[in-house]
Amino acid sequence: MAPPPPRELLAVVEAALLSPAPPSPAQRVELLHALRDAAPAFRELLSYPGPKASDRTQVEAKEVRLPDMPPITLDDTDVQTALKLSDELNLNEIECVRLLVSANREWVLYGREPLEIYRLAAGLWYMERRDLITSLYILLRSVVLDQGLDADLMYEIQSQMEALFSDGLRQRIITLVKELNREEPSGIGRPSSESYVLDFRGALVERRAIVSRERLSLSHCLALSALIKLMGPKEVKDTFSILKGCAAEVNENTSVELQITYGVLFSLVVTFVSDALSTSHEKASLPSDSSFRREFHELVTRTCNNTTVEGFVGIVRLAWTVLLMLTQDQNSARDSVINASSGVVADIWSCLDIICRLNAFEFLRERVMQTAAYQNDDDDIVYMYTGYAHKLMMCFLSHPTCRDKIKEIKEKAMNALSPYALPRDHREDLNISGEQTGQPTKQPFVSLLELVGEIYQKEPELVHGNEELWTFVVYAGEDHTNTRTLVAFLGLLSTLASSEVGAAKVYELLQGKVYRSVGWNTLFDCLSIYEEKFKKSLQSATSMLPDFPEGDAQALVAYLAVLQKVVENGNPSERRKWFPDIEPLFKLLSYENVPPYLKGALRNSITAFVKVSPQLKDAVWSYLEQYDLPVVTVSPGQHTATQVYDMRFELNEVEARRESYPSTISFLNLVNALIAEERNISDKGRRFMGIFKFVYEDVFGPFPQRAYGDPREKWELALACLEHFRLVLRMYDIKDDDIYAAFSTFGPSTSNASIEKQLPVLELVKDFMCGKVAFRNIMNIVLVGVDTLINERTTQTYGILLEKTVHLSLEIFILVMERDLVLADVFRPLYQPLDVVLSQNHRQIIALLEFVRYDYLPEIQQCSIKIMGILSSRIVGLVQLLLKDNVSKSVIEDYAACLEYRFDDFQVIENTKDDVGVLILQLLIDNICRPAPNITHLLLRFDVNGPIERTVLKPKSHYSCLKIILDNLEKVTKPDINALLHEFSFQLLYELCLDPLTCGPVMDLLSTTKYQFFSKHVETIAVSPLPKRNINQALRISTLHQRAWLLKMLALALHVSDISSSVYREAVLAILNDTFGHCAENMKNASMFQSPGTPINTSNGPMNRNKVLELLEVVQFRCPDTSMKYPQLLSNLRVESKVEEILRNSATSEFGGVYYFSERGDRLIDLDAFHQKLIQMSQELHTQLSESEKGELKESFHHMLKWAWRYNKNLEEQAAQLHMLTSWSQTVEVAVSRRMSLLEDRSQLLFELLDASLGATSSPDCSVKMAYILTNVALTCMAKLRDERFVCPTGADSDAVTCLDIISAKQLSNAACNSLLFKLIMAITRNESSETLRRRQYALLLSYFQYCGSIHDSDVPPSVIRFLLLEEQDGDDDELTLQKVLKEQSELARANFAIIRKDAQAVIDLVTKDAIHGSEAGKAISFYVLDSLISIDHDKYFLNQLQSRGILRSCLSDVSNYFSKDMSFSSEFSQRFCTADAQFSLLLRISHHYGKYGSQILLSMGALQNLSSCNLLGYQKKGSSRLNSNVVKERAVEIDKKRSLTAPVLRIVTSFTSLVDSADFLEVKNKIVREIVDFAKQNQSIFNSILRENISGANAFTLERLNMVVSILSKVWAYEENDECSYVQDLFSMMHSLFSLDFGSLNLIQSPNMIENQKSELVLFGLCFGLISYLYFLATKKNMRFQISVGDNSEHGQQQPTLQMVSDLLNSVTLALERVGEEKYLLLNKVRDLNELSRKEVDEIIKVCMKQDCISPNDNIRKRRYIAMIDLCCMAGNRDQLITLLLQVAECAITILLVHFHDEACAEDLSSFSDELLPILERLENLKEDKVGCNLKLFHRSVSTLKETTVRSMAM
Repeated sequence: MAPPPPRELLAVVEAALLSPAPPSPAQRVELLHALRDAAPAFRELLSYPGPKASDRTQVEAKEVRLPDMPPITLDDTDVQTALKLSDELNLNEIECVRLLVSANREWVLYGREPLEIYRLAAGLWYMERRDLITSLYILLRSVVLDQGLDADLMYEIQSQMEALFSDGLRQRIITLVKELNREEPSGIGRPSSESYVLDFRGALVERRAIVSRERLSLSHCLALSALIKLMGPKEVKDTFSILKGCAAEVNENTSVELQITYGVLFSLVVTFVSDALSTSHEKASLPSDSSFRREFHELVTRTCNNTTVEGFVGIVRLAWTVLLMLTQDQNSARDSVINASSGVVADIWSCLDIICRLNAFEFLRERVMQTAAYQNDDDDIVYMYTGYAHKLMMCFLSHPTCRDKIKEIKEKAMNALSPYALPRDHREDLNISGEQTGQPTKQPFVSLLELVGEIYQKEPELVHGNEELWTFVVYAGEDHTNTRTLVAFLGLLSTLASSEVGAAKVYELLQGKVYRSVGWNTLFDCLSIYEEKFKKSLQSATSMLPDFPEGDAQALVAYLAVLQKVVENGNPSERRKWFPDIEPLFKLLSYENVPPYLKGALRNSITAFVKVSPQLKDAVWSYLEQYDLPVVTVSPGQHTATQVYDMRFELNEVEARRESYPSTISFLNLVNALIAEERNISDKGRRFMGIFKFVYEDVFGPFPQRAYGDPREKWELALACLEHFRLVLRMYDIKDDDIYAAFSTFGPSTSNASIEKQLPVLELVKDFMCGKVAFRNIMNIVLVGVDTLINERTTQTYGILLEKTVHLSLEIFILVMERDLVLADVFRPLYQPLDVVLSQNHRQIIALLEFVRYDYLPEIQQCSIKIMGILSSRIVGLVQLLLKDNVSKSVIEDYAACLEYRFDDFQVIENTKDDVGVLILQLLIDNICRPAPNITHLLLRFDVNGPIERTVLKPKSHYSCLKIILDNLEKVTKPDINALLHEFSFQLLYELCLDPLTCGPVMDLLSTTKYQFFSKHVETIAVSPLPKRNINQALRISTLHQRAWLLKMLALALHVSDISSSVYREAVLAILNDTFGHCAENMKNASMFQSPGTPINTSNGPMNRNKVLELLEVVQFRCPDTSMKYPQLLSNLRVESKVEEILRNSATSEFGGVYYFSERGDRLIDLDAFHQKLIQMSQELHTQLSESEKGELKESFHHMLKWAWRYNKNLEEQAAQLHMLTSWSQTVEVAVSRRMSLLEDRSQLLFELLDASLGATSSPDCSVKMAYILTNVALTCMAKLRDERFVCPTGADSDAVTCLDIISAKQLSNAACNSLLFKLIMAITRNESSETLRRRQYALLLSYFQYCGSIHDSDVPPSVIRFLLLEEQDGDDDELTLQKVLKEQSELARANFAIIRKDAQAVIDLVTKDAIHGSEAGKAISFYVLDSLISIDHDKYFLNQLQSRGILRSCLSDVSNYFSKDMSFSSEFSQRFCTADAQFSLLLRISHHYGKYGSQILLSMGALQNLSSCNLLGYQKKGSSRLNSNVVKERAVEIDKKRSLTAPVLRIVTSFTSLVDSADFLEVKNKIVREIVDFAKQNQSIFNSILRENISGANAFTLERLNMVVSILSKVWAYEENDECSYVQDLFSMMHSLFSLDFGSLNLIQSPNMIENQKSELVLFGLCFGLISYLYFLATKKNMRFQISVGDNSEHGQQQPTLQMVSDLLNSVTLALERVGEEKYLLLNKVRDLNELSRKEVDEIIKVCMKQDCISPNDNIRKRRYIAMIDLCCMAGNRDQLITLLLQVAECAITILLVHFHDEACAEDLSSFSDELLPILERLENLKEDKVGCNLKLFHRSVSTLKETTVRSMAM
């Protein structure tokens, strides 16, 4: 099988071996398969096919065929580039074409220059080489280093690695390390070759540097290989040869070359030491090969003149000697046949002599282990090097032969002359060590001690259990007669004390029981002796202090270093007892003859005691003030009268002359340590103002101008000063009072009193704000630049100090920028914000921002990113500034490289605030909304030189953060490590899609088929199982947020995408298909959802799964508990209230609270602040508790901190759960609301969503907040489901529509409806609920009842449907279909009632409770729910439930109270209005649903009495004239609302008229009639005002009220004998005005909508029916006879009804019947012929009916015909209703006329009237049933009777 590509191989290796979690079984299998497949590539490591003539010819022919690819056509540029790659890289020409293809896939080469293309292709080749080498390195390291991986897996890898080494892999590595350094195409290239390539960022990199890094990695692999399989003799000799070659060419300033040399060196050391320690007898050791031993021994013992080469050879010689000694011992122990020859012993001694003579120990320590190159090498490699140096030295120190040699060199060192000079005047210039210029070479014994110390200083844990080491230490510390050896020995002890175990051991060694002269007593006695001696000198007459012997000083320095390490690293509980009296350490500090370096050692050891205990810290303060040199602060312009030997004098006169500053550095470090431990910060640092002035003016001010003998001290001094400034800024806050106090004393005052009033933090911030000395010096440190810092860090030992200095400088800038704005508001214009100061020189800003490129210390990157965030929020033109200085490209690449490195890193970052990746993403998110062009636009490669919204993003062509984000989201690798990065990446993309400027470019990019971003992650991220809470809760939380942002992006894409664009349409279809699985066009666009070559899936398999439901299942889990249970002790102490008070305070920790806001915006408990509050509480209770109670209290507080930690995590999870559910709801609602037309099987999909939402809501795991969100989704789906029932059915092959389409709409099955109702009832009656949630659930229940309420469009009458069904071909079948639908509808109603009845008690209890005790909004919707329950009631079950609970009486009482109250101008009135409207709806429903029984129930409860007490005329009350216009407007609105409630009152009264028994005419005292009459009398004014409305200008509302008033009066007023209310005259007057109108024309009420006109006409004729009914009652029941026409005999001028009025009405009705019948006939014919009409004609129908908003230009002809058919049916139904009403009016009129014609008293005067009446009757006789659509047999009989009577009258 072909080897995997290097990038894929590296990804597999990293995923399995570098992940913090153990590799999964699948990863293990994949790794082993990849390793086996990659074996040939490893054997031929970096070996590639060379140029070939035939391949070159093929390339020159411009057509090349690559494996598994179609032929590729090349142009001239491609050919030239490929041939150049072949010539300069020694590559095969076809391989070069492959590189070009890969580079084009990675970078898009179109439009680039040939040289750039070459560099990109070459860079890609070197990236592949790097990936292969890195894979090999990780594999070797995983075997060598114990990473806790599975032993079986490691065994498999080791076996395969050993096989590779046996096949020559190591020999290949050795060859490559040598040959890659040659100037040839396979190495660093010829001098004429192109020297640079482009790396993955598009940055120029020197080819030589890339090859050097390859050689370094190979040298590491070589060293690691020695631990897997020992080298053979040939490999050892070859490696030794390479070592000498590398050593000869090495330069101390070239860090990489040194590291390569170290790798080769330690591969030999590891080989020899491993061979020496090997206990395996299966393979002979290297020295067993006598010829190799002799040959190699000669090579090793041969010396040369090159000291560097000789030094490295000396280390190999040392390891070779150890190997010879141990193998000789093993041979002797096994009684080998070949006895130990004297020659081997001689060889060992000869090597030892050379080693000691040339002092190999010193070279190994100084030139290897102490170099910057060694310290900056890979951490794991350095650990291995140090570990084998430890093994080497332990073998050396423990061997008897070496012990003899050590004894020899020790004696020699003891007898040597002291290297220290004789005592001299302490005022002379001495360096720190005091060594003479002509000092002799260091003794080997001293170098050995220092080397051992250096090894254990790097790895202190190697001291544990190392008995050989402690044996050597005991021996080395005996009988020192030489100060130099004593100093070296004490130096060794100080390094051994670098761990807790080592500190305890060293402390015991120096207790005086092991050594006679070396111990703690020696140290303290010596200090006391010198202090006594100096004190006597001062007391004597001699003015000069005696000199301090340098040897003694150096010995004391070494002792003090041991003391410092022992105290620093000792056990915290034990070290308090070790040194009870530390006063002697202070007594020499004030003497000027004590060398500064000794004072520095004294203060360093004192500093170690600061953290031992608070008591010792206080003691240090007191001793320091008592003994140490004073810090005298001199105000500017003042001079001291006498010179005082203080810290200033020692710094400027003593240390400055020596060019060494140990005393000052130690003083600052001591002061900083003391200040850092201070807990009382109430004085805000005023007591340290003198120290601050000293640091600010005397130390840091002239810091850059001073001379330094040791460059380390320069940066140590700067570090100490910067640490002091950082402490000042961090510990002390600036309050407004401090600022104004400083402002009030602002001026040139220089008195000491003024200095004492100053605050260090204010002075420092003011310095920065006006660009003074501290700012300039710190800025100059930063201006060193990132490139210089990288060079110094990698080549100089002080580089780490410089790195720390830069880090502190950047931190100080951030701290100042957190405070400067407040000061700037007060101190302008002299003091400006720091960004203004920085803007004066753009180089300063660039220097601060470029440190994002510094990847040696992530903290520096973090600071640079934070500074970028601050500056980007303050400097509007920051992007233009970067463009102007031509650094924008480097900034873009640096941020992208930093982000990519973070994505590729395998280290888990616990504190997300320190995550550079998170900081960069938050920076991008925060800047999106800032003025364009902003930093986000720049870093994401938007066109910042033009309109942002017109940018065409090309992440494949330009290296930027956008490319990194998209590449990593595409793969979603290392989800456990990069979870937060993925989360914020999704958020960033969502915010970009939301921003109006960036929305277009980003949506265009993500919608392309190249990314398919919006849909591709649904299958992978969205529906994958959540991590377990108890395993990785942080990952669980982040995963939820990732899905939330992804779903928000889907919702946004569905919402804003313009589907008229093919790109956006495909993206929307992809989203719908991948989420809902019901895309209507999925097969039409199947290729869009698949990769090329994948067959189209036509099954209903996984492709069509509804992943939206799976997403809902993901988010359905019980939220963790966040409640707190207090320990019993806190309850006993009554501390609970205090803790609750702390937690109730919502302030953040910055403002005295205990909360903080996370990067996601969650308000969490700040554990540190909470801990401090608990400590304060503990201190308050401390005196009241016993010891046992104190322990319990401590444990209780510990328990509370654990609770707070869990609370934070649980709260974050709860917020994440709600976030995802909210996003899910947005996606569903947007898809359902806006993109429903693109989905198929819509009713089924909506049912599934409804069912799932309701099921989740009723789950016990669902919280109230979640239930509210889910209920909103259900509401949207139910509303859409209702709409879907009556939209044009889809899926038909024909464009024709039929009437059957109206009733065959997408009705869910009864079982589905029952399931929804059952789950809805469960959700309503759930235990955990709230009124807000129930209001939404009630709305959903109402919507459900509306859905179940009808089988067809409510505007289409059933009569029209039946008629049209009969007209269609299969009328019988259609009738059966209609019957079936009606039957199912009836069954559904019964099932709904049965389901609710099961839980009726709980449901009605809940609803009635909300109706009575809820808020106004809750009351209103609750009454509507009761209304809907009544509508489905059977056997009066619900009515009885309501009666038993008194809800109806309460409802009537509330309505009465509402009307009786005076109107108030508040929102409460509007809310109460809604409730009253709902209560009227319930009362009307009872009257309507139960008929006369319902009305009787209401009347029995005193409904009319309550309604009579309503203040219906309240709206006529006029407000005070003093009210302003706003109040008047509010009152007008409320009056309109109250007036609108008049109609429900009248409707209820109208329903009561059904109880009036017309047969009981003579019973005038009928109770019901009397009550209704009384109601009419009590509301006379409102009745009169309604009756006297102008009909010609009345609106629909007025006509409705008028119709009801007429209906009421027509039923009951005839029973009233006394017309004191003048209702009869009002009715008669209305008859005169209405009956005489011309109803044949439609000009009565004009509306542009024909349907509205028809409805108005129907209402008018209904009014006529009411009036004519009243006349009918008068004529038939009360035997009233009417005059023929209005004559002179009218009583008192009152209008009376006449027969002429009745005739006019009959004439109007006749005309209307003819016209309406014709209209109905034409409408029905048009419905029949609708499928024959063109699109234009159909659109005309829609336009006439004002339904243009129901269609869009994209709708097909079938949908247009469906809408037109519905409108036509509605109009036909209206005509049908009007015909029925007209016939009733005509029947009443004919009856009235017949009564008069049959009355003999009236008949004789009707002859002339008959002439006018006869034509009308003849026209009525001519009405045809086919036109009218009704059976006219009875009607024609009445007409004929009247006609005969009329003819007889005419004859008379």
